[in-house]
Amino acid sequence: MRLLSKIIASACLVSSLAFVPACGGSEDSPPGPLAKHFDEMYIAQIAVDQKTAIVNAQQAWSVARMENAKAEADLADLTNSKLPVARNELKTLRIGVDTAITQKKSAQQSADTNRINQAAKDQDVAEKLEKSGVAHVKYLEAYQTYLKVTARYTAENMYWLEAKFELTKSQLAQNSHIAPQNVKFEWYPGQEQERGKRVERAKGKWESQRASATSARDTWLSQQKAADAANGNHPTSYYDPMAPVPTPAAAAATPAPTP
Repeated sequence: MRLLSKIIASACLVSSLAFVPACGGSEDSPPGPLAKHFDEMYIAQIAVDQKTAIVNAQQAWSVARMENAKAEADLADLTNSKLPVARNELKTLRIGVDTAITQKKSAQQSADTNRINQAAKDQDVAEKLEKSGVAHVKYLEAYQTYLKVTARYTAENMYWLEAKFELTKSQLAQNSHIAPQNVKFEWYPGQEQERGKRVERAKGKWESQRASATSARDTWLSQQKAADAANGNHPTSYYDPMAPVPTPAAAAATPAPTP
């Protein structure tokens, strides 16, 4: 048993050095910190004008970190605020349907034709508004899943660009004939390639989930349009995170609201 444990431990060590997901990890597991970093002190004396590639790689990594932070913040805002609000709005719409049904029953007992017709119309409007509310919640739930995938994708990209940054530093050292002890230059290309493959897998899932969220949005918009038309063309303003952002030119052409 002890011999078997040693064999498994050795296999894990070899796999980690080869940057192959194994021994407690998988391709679907969240990304973790890089295994290998190249200490900048080894290239500190190299002239700055020879470090353009390093500066560019570091800047790309910095932007990727900000993109990941934005994705995480968007997910938290939707989960903790926007989606609960939409679910509460749906509860209100369902109460509206119950109220309309009660009023219709009362109208039928009165035998007043005008009142019965109005009550039937009010119920139809209430039911269409509820239907659009259900579609809106489903849309935001699909968008929430999309944001989760976005956070994962941006995290994978962040670590990949960090791996490229570490690779670029090691390449400069190698090209400058700097060979630190206990550093193997072959570590860094393998690390960068493995992280790059993870990004490609994450990107595919991101694109698929974006399509699903877009489809859910289209369904909601269609049902919302029908509900607004039944409600006397009174548009309902609900949170739409995938709405096109108006360009500055389009915004400038939009007339200012009348006070």
